[in-house]
Amino acid sequence: MNPFIKIIYINWPLQILILATALFGFLMLYSVSGGSWEPWTKPQINRFFISFILIFVMSAISISFWQKISPFCYMLGLALLIAVYFYGDTGMGAKRWLDLRIIKLQPSEAFKISMVMALAYYYHKLPVNKVSHPFYVLVPLLLIIIPALIVFRQPDLGTALVIIMIGIFVMFIAGVHFGYFLFGGFSFSTLLFILFQSRGTDWQLLKDYHFRRIDTFLDPSADPLGAGYHITQSKIALGSGGLFGRGYMQGSQSQLNFLPEKHTDFIFTTLAEEFGFFGTIGLLIIYSLIVAFCIFSALATTDKYSRLLITGLCMTFFTYFSINIAMVMGLLPVVGIPLPLVSYGGSSMIVIMLSFGLIQSAHVHKNVGF
Repeated sequence: MNPFIKIIYINWPLQILILATALFGFLMLYSVSGGSWEPWTKPQINRFFISFILIFVMSAISISFWQKISPFCYMLGLALLIAVYFYGDTGMGAKRWLDLRIIKLQPSEAFKISMVMALAYYYHKLPVNKVSHPFYVLVPLLLIIIPALIVFRQPDLGTALVIIMIGIFVMFIAGVHFGYFLFGGFSFSTLLFILFQSRGTDWQLLKDYHFRRIDTFLDPSADPLGAGYHITQSKIALGSGGLFGRGYMQGSQSQLNFLPEKHTDFIFTTLAEEFGFFGTIGLLIIYSLIVAFCIFSALATTDKYSRLLITGLCMTFFTYFSINIAMVMGLLPVVGIPLPLVSYGGSSMIVIMLSFGLIQSAHVHKNVGF
């Protein structure tokens, strides 16, 4: 079939919702820039529309092609993670970035896609009666744990936990016996106990700033001008917006630079301050509709690879916005998770849009029958 004809079969409501979310982001970036297109708004718009076109290109490519290259994508992603560990640029206390001359890439972000692709490929090929066999459960666990440990050693605890969460979710959707997840929950609780017991010892497993973030999460008032400053200012901005907000570009916390990282991790608080409760609910409704359309698309396909791919990537998107919003509200410790399609950033934007490209490919080729 002509690739241009395939565009007809794209999930158009999903595309419109993606565009609507990005418009929220452009408005917020323009506001925190003080009414200027630079330094954040214009680059973000350029990145978005290039990657928005990329969604159409990816949707025209058969889902069988993405299925075939899934193992290669995983190995490439793992190689980039290892390269970051040895040759990466250090920023904010961790090696997260890899300078490829033409682009500065954060491989841990892109790896989330390749891991979902690899797990979907694995369970697509695995007979149903072997899904819960101990040996065949161990293989995907290694596919998840090995990269998570590499990311943890960068150190980037937040991204490592997200990788584990997404991987475990794909295993659950694939039909792995529930008993394994109960055992995993017990093991995770034991690990948390060991992590906290290691604090201040010669074998401390987390960096000092990780423990400071946890302390700040439990009691932000203990150091309001130091470690607790970010979350305290975030809560002030969230509350000051009220029901209807203070008005566009009228937020005192954001415009007077009290808010930290107001263009990236804490951009949701800017939205809450300027547009209030109803503005944030509007964004959450759009996010919820994106998740719903992805789930409907997964339920409509009979191909196991496509179903696992869509649900895994949908979980990745859900994890992004749920953790970010919970973080700025003080419900979770501060981690470097951006608000998808709204926060400023190249790697996160590209990863999210590539995810939607794969979802649209699965949707299109489910409809046209190949």
